[in-house]
Amino acid sequence: MPRKKDNSKDYNPEFGVDFRYISQEEYQSEAANLMESRLKKMKGMTPQDLAKTKLMQLKFQMEAFINQEAGTHINQFAEYLKLYIDSIYSTRTKFAEDLNISPVELSQVVNNHREPKEEFILKLMIHSEKVYSHVCDFHPQIWYQIFFAEKLNNTMYNQKKWQTKLRKHVKVSEPLSKYSKLK
Repeated sequence: MPRKKDNSKDYNPEFGVDFRYISQEEYQSEAANLMESRLKKMKGMTPQDLAKTKLMQLKFQMEAFINQEAGTHINQFAEYLKLYIDSIYSTRTKFAEDLNISPVELSQVVNNHREPKEEFILKLMIHSEKVYSHVCDFHPQIWYQIFFAEKLNNTMYNQKKWQTKLRKHVKVSEPLSKYSKLK
């Protein structure tokens, strides 16, 4: 198959497709072959293998979120929690039972109506530590990191709102400029 010369910029690893094809038809053919191969492989997976795959994918997404630059307005804690629960449980009520919390409390956290309490996050850390011990290396503190990264991102995203409101209440009575003369 003839391809373009430029190698580095035309590859999208998220989809596993090389974009260096000469024609759209060639690209579509290769993409269809790749998808067919992926579906064939997925059909042979057990439910446990599928759950493990989803959990590993979730771990990578969470790590990428933590490492992103602050300042975007993204509520990811609840989304990651939904993915986590739905990867291993048939109902969210069963997950709530396993954490010894009410289904209402879980629903409020999952739907961003309430922030998770510290005890909830601690239970989630213990739960995920147990689940991931059968899947891959996982640092359970990632749930706290996601929670606080989300808070930081939202704070920085809304900076203009809160700065305008609070700026008039903050003053500097002793500026550092007077100390710079003491050399």
